[in-house]
Amino acid sequence: MYSDSSLPTFVNTTDVDPIPAQRHSKPPQAVLDNIYAFSPNSETLGGTSYLIVEKEGNILLDCPAVDEPTCEFLTTHGGIKSLFITHRGGIGKVRQLQNSFNCEVLIQEQEAYLLPKVKVTTFRQEMTLQSYLRAIWTSGHSPGSSCLYYPRYGGILFTGRHLLPNRQGQPVPLRTAKTFQWHWQIKSLQLLRETFTPETLALICPGANIGFLRGEKVIANAYQQLAMLDLTALKNSPTIL
Repeated sequence: MYSDSSLPTFVNTTDVDPIPAQRHSKPPQAVLDNIYAFSPNSETLGGTSYLIVEKEGNILLDCPAVDEPTCEFLTTHGGIKSLFITHRGGIGKVRQLQNSFNCEVLIQEQEAYLLPKVKVTTFRQEMTLQSYLRAIWTSGHSPGSSCLYYPRYGGILFTGRHLLPNRQGQPVPLRTAKTFQWHWQIKSLQLLRETFTPETLALICPGANIGFLRGEKVIANAYQQLAMLDLTALKNSPTIL
């Protein structure tokens, strides 16, 4: 489909960032002026959680390690209005966070059953948060895998584990033994390419593998990189791990 031979047509086991051992969490790092990334959380298999600080209320994406430094940081930055779960692997200690911060929990409807004791708000295809953030169902990695679009900074897509950086720092879907439906994940990637443009999607904040960003805090030129992926080759890529 595309002729750029420098782009990978499949991934291998070295495209999975090693999961760090859980330890007392380090302070969150500023990604942009009002966006912070938490240390990888072993309870979510090395997942990275993000906090978007907004006047209308803060949005937390997936669960960081819930310890005293994390809760103190969240409190001093205005708490949590909405906790958005990008996929089942990002659930962590949702109930504890909801009880502590009285926040709403948002999750795609197919994975809401995993939180029977949590009050949740569900969506099917899309949902708008605070009038300008957009949740998008991108099934494949898990049944309810979803992304959150934030229109500032030229457009940021928080991708959870739908798209992760490979060893070259390029955003790609990774096919693992735990992938729910690989062909759905590729279709969801195609949906994102049809939904956005170079003018509306500048950055990606991935939900794991951030070590492969080699010191960078976001994936730049996001739309261009997605547009260059060879979907036909990806469909036939082997399972890793």
